[in-house]
Amino acid sequence: MMRNILNHIGIKFTEADGEAAFYGPKLDIQAKNVYGKEDTMITIQLDMFLAERFDMTYIDQNGEKKRPYIIHRTSMGCYERTLAWLIEKYEGNFPTWLCPEQVRVLPISEKYHDYAQKVKKELQKNGILVTVDERSEKIGYKIREARLERVPYLLTVGQREEQEGTISVRSRYLGDEGQKDLQKFISDICEEIRTKEIRKIMVAKETE
Repeated sequence: MMRNILNHIGIKFTEADGEAAFYGPKLDIQAKNVYGKEDTMITIQLDMFLAERFDMTYIDQNGEKKRPYIIHRTSMGCYERTLAWLIEKYEGNFPTWLCPEQVRVLPISEKYHDYAQKVKKELQKNGILVTVDERSEKIGYKIREARLERVPYLLTVGQREEQEGTISVRSRYLGDEGQKDLQKFISDICEEIRTKEIRKIMVAKETE
């Protein structure tokens, strides 16, 4: 039955006779990790016994009692295994749409905390995951720490940015991208997130 389905929808597959399957035939979707080893990401398995054990039946179109087949399905397999696979695949550099923190705003001094919070609110209004680093640290230290933490976008704000309603953008992809209009940046990053774009990293990775 599973073979017929796969052939019908045109999916290429390899049959693996004798591999572990405790209660019926199964379909595994494999993915290679960074070491080239295959991991099982998704499993779809027919259970030939559970319906009988629980005496499960249904009435078919002819009014007769039939025993159903149970389908076990995991949409992404074990959560921990999937997360580990993603960390390995991207080496911690998650695409922007997948990052738990997409933007970090860095005021150059406490005088610009209010403007930094204003920038944060504008970003949050558009569903962007953003934080503000208000610690009394040098801006160079904040930038390096954020790069080590793989934050995709760093927005530095100071006197010029506050006066002009802009932000200075540093990305994980191109490095210093210069001063940008805030609304233009929001439009660009929202499009990147919406389309799940995978931007190429063009700058050297920060190391400890």
